[in-house]
Amino acid sequence: MADADAVLLATGGYDHTIRLWQPHSGVCHRTLQHPESQVNALSLTPDKQLIAAAGFQCVRLYDVHGCNPNPVINCDGIQKNITAVGFHGDGRWMFTAGEDGKVRIWDLRSRNPQSQRTLSVSNVVNTAILHPNQVTIIAGDRNGVLHIWDLKSNQSEKIVISADNAITCVDIDREASMLAVATNSGVCHIYTLRGSFDSDERLMLNPKTQIKCHDKYIIKCRFSYDSTLLATTSSDSTIKIWRTCDFTLKSTLTNASQRWVWDCSFSTDPQYLISASSDAVARLWNVENAKIIREYSGHQKAIVSMVFYDGNIAE
Repeated sequence: MADADAVLLATGGYDHTIRLWQPHSGVCHRTLQHPESQVNALSLTPDKQLIAAAGFQCVRLYDVHGCNPNPVINCDGIQKNITAVGFHGDGRWMFTAGEDGKVRIWDLRSRNPQSQRTLSVSNVVNTAILHPNQVTIIAGDRNGVLHIWDLKSNQSEKIVISADNAITCVDIDREASMLAVATNSGVCHIYTLRGSFDSDERLMLNPKTQIKCHDKYIIKCRFSYDSTLLATTSSDSTIKIWRTCDFTLKSTLTNASQRWVWDCSFSTDPQYLISASSDAVARLWNVENAKIIREYSGHQKAIVSMVFYDGNIAE
């Protein structure tokens, strides 16, 4: 991994706290209180100065490097749980998605931003991600439908991925060549992407393969920084690592005390991965030998969200 000063690891969970860790030592150097609810999702602003915590009916943004324990930006007026949060590449706006069936765009130029644009979906939105082109949001709902929202034209289209299963997570590799769509049946659908990266061509999804990754829910799917690996986490208490060249299984990361694995992130070097689990522990893994390098203990309840930055990227 990168030098210690350039690395940031944050975890959030059902104990209503966000913990900031020194990944190289395993020491928690700061705890932020999030008293209103559990922390469903975390995301760093592109300048790595603020961390957004998505919870029940609100998003709170905290100063990562200062001493202020209180949120510096508050986003309210949302119904139900917020399931996803992320930022435009230059930090001008933030997007959220949630159980109220809406994907929202927030202008961050004020301290109490209002939702400026909204895509209404007729079902719970479990997951959303911003395409690297910075103008397309891809969201997945509980009815197995993928929603592709073109922000330039303000048009959206629907693609039914799996009518009998909920979409639980979507991820796009850094090269914008592949889309992974995970479901609660344990299947991950892989699509190749074409168009809409640096042109006005319409984004096209072409089915590539399906992987039966787990016998239970897939909770998260994450591509590595170099696009060579895909990690899937599950309610079966495992993380599985797949080679993207042929989508064969490379390794399974498991531990006797590990429970549902809610989130994960590769380091820039895909040899390392950090996971977050219901047993209130985050773990740093060596992907090559499937061994635990370090554990991060301190949360009192399940860790269900995390963000990791090691000097080059934020996941």
